[in-house]
Amino acid sequence: MELKGKKVLVVGLGKSGLAAALFLRRQGAQVTVSDIRSAQKLGKDIPALIEQGIAVEAGGHGLLTFRRQDLIVVSPGVPLSTPELVQVQKFGLPIIGEVELAARFLKGRTIAITGSNGKTTTTSLCGAILEKAGYPVHVGGNIGLPVIGLVEDSREDGWSVLEISSFQLETTEKFRPDIAVILNITPDHLDRHGSFANYVAAKERIFGAQRPDDKLVLNADDDVTSRAAARAPSQVFWFSRKRVIRQGAFVHEGAILFRASEQAKPEPILKLDEIPLKGVHNVENVLAAVCASRLAGVAPEAIRAAVASFRAVEHRLEFVAEIDGVSYYNDSKATNVDATIKAIEAFSSGVHLILGGKDKDSDYRQLRPLLAGRVKAVYTIGSAAEKISNHLDGAVPLVAAGTLDRAVSLAAEAAEEGDVVLLAPACASFDQFENYEHRGQTFKSLVLARRGVAAWQNASA
Repeated sequence: MELKGKKVLVVGLGKSGLAAALFLRRQGAQVTVSDIRSAQKLGKDIPALIEQGIAVEAGGHGLLTFRRQDLIVVSPGVPLSTPELVQVQKFGLPIIGEVELAARFLKGRTIAITGSNGKTTTTSLCGAILEKAGYPVHVGGNIGLPVIGLVEDSREDGWSVLEISSFQLETTEKFRPDIAVILNITPDHLDRHGSFANYVAAKERIFGAQRPDDKLVLNADDDVTSRAAARAPSQVFWFSRKRVIRQGAFVHEGAILFRASEQAKPEPILKLDEIPLKGVHNVENVLAAVCASRLAGVAPEAIRAAVASFRAVEHRLEFVAEIDGVSYYNDSKATNVDATIKAIEAFSSGVHLILGGKDKDSDYRQLRPLLAGRVKAVYTIGSAAEKISNHLDGAVPLVAAGTLDRAVSLAAEAAEEGDVVLLAPACASFDQFENYEHRGQTFKSLVLARRGVAAWQNASA
């Protein structure tokens, strides 16, 4: 892609938008950034952009700004239904996302991982496995650095391991991972995609540009995901927690095995009790990582060593502390109902569950069968609280906490020795927090503050 002298508009000045704008400028493009947020809210980024000769349009999008471009690069947080984008699409103006832009320049081979849940853990684990095996590797995408931020350090003999969201996939065209992974597909982001069918189609774009010699890893235990095999132009490999499969990774007699082909003999990788992560969903994440890393050429012993030393990613069923016999877990990344189900399933009983935030057109009634016997009470927070209460009425005691600090306080007061206080909100965070990381950090701070108080009380007694 030749960018020198081209007029390029970056829409949305989030982390990936900022990185894309600076990259484009270094490539010699005439860059403009447009964001609906005010100049005051963008203040920390504007000086760096102007210093590089990048024009900034803040406080709204101007249609003329959009029309006067050779290329538009859209940040993941900006929907393609934005009126100005709809208008310029009619004129045939090229519109791509930051991932697509990066794909034109990224060197080496790529593992790209998507799914409704488990993306971050699986991506981080794949990166750790490749690193343990001595491969040059960079990890980014929807976590860490934007994909465009990996370009300059990428090398022909290296790997890029990327977490890719449905928002990012919407604007891909030629993005072609050597190994694509779809972990699972359950209803999520329906407020953005409009329907589950649209959401599934966005996820499946991860393999749309693959070729027959590329690899696609699918979850054999997930009906929606497994149906993607019929549309795959690449070689399909599977992972399964429930049955022996002919090509891929699976669980058998308490161990994970990998089979390279239908004719190959299964090779043992590691035992299930060597996995340090909590929850059966993490067994699935490990299976996917095992399959992808074996396809990348990593030896079984390196995989086993990397998995055994891997620790939970922050905000993913992360143990925070034990205070007076009560354990606190931070799963702020559980931003949809399916993720919350997986978090609850990791505990057999005694759960005080904190739910709520910004609704994503979710059906919280799916939680009802799981609550009995496992969850002692649900503490609702945020703008989705009323909807959650309506959907769960009668299934479990409900406490209208309103805010996270009050929810932690009420749950801590009610919890008994051996119980668990679990933040697994099933919602986005944007009603009360900047993002799920901010929510998770706030939860941890509240918990650790209680540990300090408890220590002082115990010492005084």
